[in-house]
Amino acid sequence: MSTAREDLLAAGLAVFDRDGFEGATVAEIRSRARASNGSFFHFFTSKKELAGTLFLEILQAYHAAIISSVDASCGAGEGVARLIHAHLDWVVSNRREARFLFEISRSEWGEEVRGAQRTENSRLTDGIERWRAPLLARGELLPMSAVLFFSQIIGPAQIFCRAWLSGRHTGDPREQIETLIACADRAVVASGAPERTGGTS
Repeated sequence: MSTAREDLLAAGLAVFDRDGFEGATVAEIRSRARASNGSFFHFFTSKKELAGTLFLEILQAYHAAIISSVDASCGAGEGVARLIHAHLDWVVSNRREARFLFEISRSEWGEEVRGAQRTENSRLTDGIERWRAPLLARGELLPMSAVLFFSQIIGPAQIFCRAWLSGRHTGDPREQIETLIACADRAVVASGAPERTGGTS
C-alpha cells in the first residue's frame, strides 16, 4: 500500500509528464493524489521541491539499473552490450520516468538537488569503474576518462531514446540495439579483446 508521500510523487510525475513543469500546479497534483493542502505541504514546501525529490529518486533507480548490469564476470564487449541493453530496457520500461529525467529543464533545481545529483553521478561512475578498471589494465578497453567512456556508450543510445520519448521515432529503440552496440564497440573496445559471446537478452 502506497504512502501519502508516494502518492504525491506519483501524481507529480503524471502531471509533469502531461503539463510540463511550468504548466503543472500544486492544486492539480493534490487533486490527482487525493491529498489535502496540508498533506502536500507536510512533505514538500513547493512544486519545485517535489520535482527535485522526484528527479533524484528516478535518477537513483536509473543508475541502479545501469550499475547492476555489469560485474567482474563481464568482458569488454559483453559489458558494453549489457550497459546499452540496461539503458534501453530502463527507458522503454519506464517511459514516463525517462521523459521526466531526461527532458525536463534542470535550471529549476537548487544547489541542494544539484549537490545530490553530483553525489549520485559519482556513485554511478564508481560502479562502472569497478568493472572497467581491470579491463583497462588488461588493455581490453581503450584508455579514456570515465566521462568520455560513458558518453561513448550511453550518449548515442540516449540521443536515439530521446527521439522515441518525444515521439519523433515510433519504433521500439531496442530494435536498433545491435547497431548501437557495434558502434560503441568500435569506440571503446580495443582490437584483439575477447569477442562478446551470445546475445544481449
